Amino acid sequence: QTRLVSSGGGLVQSGGSLRLSCAASGFTLEYFAIGWFRQAPGKESEWVSCIRDRDGSIYYADSVKGRFTASRDNAKNTVYLQMNSLKPEDTAVYYCNVRIGPNDYWGQGTQVTVSS
Repeated sequence: QTRLVSSGGGLVQSGGSLRLSCAASGFTLEYFAIGWFRQAPGKESEWVSCIRDRDGSIYYADSVKGRFTASRDNAKNTVYLQMNSLKPEDTAVYYCNVRIGPNDYWGQGTQVTVSS
């Protein structure tokens, strides 16, 4: 069964750091592009980062570039999102995503709250 389980969110002060994890099961993560998205209260979902499947290239939204680092551990079938220099505007529920064929799979989401 294809599944993504995200974890690692929490409450942190502005300027702090958190690392999110997204563990995959039912498929081999390195063969698919994995995306990170977030949704703040009252706002639309926002793309945050993507790790490509073939060459592992990583892309970031301008809003997080230079502060967030995505990575992948193939042995653990897990992707990570290291978030540094967090700002109150980073407060959101963060989701990992994979598209396999016509289907989108999402992690359950993990709450990140940054206090000022």
